[in-house]
Amino acid sequence: MAMRRILITSLLLAGWSTTAEAAPAQDALLPASVIFATSTGYWEDDGNAPDVERAPTGAESVADPQAKSGQRHGYYKLFAVRQPDRTSKVYLQQIAQTETGPAIASTIELQEFSDLKPYVTDIRPENSNGIIKQPGLFATVYLKTDPAAEPDGWTVLIDEFGDITVEKATN
Repeated sequence: MAMRRILITSLLLAGWSTTAEAAPAQDALLPASVIFATSTGYWEDDGNAPDVERAPTGAESVADPQAKSGQRHGYYKLFAVRQPDRTSKVYLQQIAQTETGPAIASTIELQEFSDLKPYVTDIRPENSNGIIKQPGLFATVYLKTDPAAEPDGWTVLIDEFGDITVEKATN
């Protein structure tokens, strides 16, 4: 009986050790420079609509690696990436729900935030109920333009037509 306990304990400890060693590989999934992120909102199209785009102001756009065919739908991801000077850039992604799982349909930099050179302190969705089934997005980015100041809220709104508005929140 004592030998059986020792054997079981040894096997459990060996399993924990292997799991602990494998954990750092999981950390590589999200870069340390991504400081805040939220997934929210909903979009759909007939497969022929352009992905989310902005006027060319240095914005990045990554095309959907899958060919457009038929009805597409998905959600938005809004995230902040810390820069070496401690300010942040804010990006918006369109995530397509595919048969093989989520796929990035487009990525753009929200230039309105980059122009401010903000210190992002939080990003929050309109609600925490998960992905909604109504087209659009509403989220609030909290930021400072001076590290010693109190944060201001800025809203990111995408209407049912896909038009993006970024403006200082009015409370």
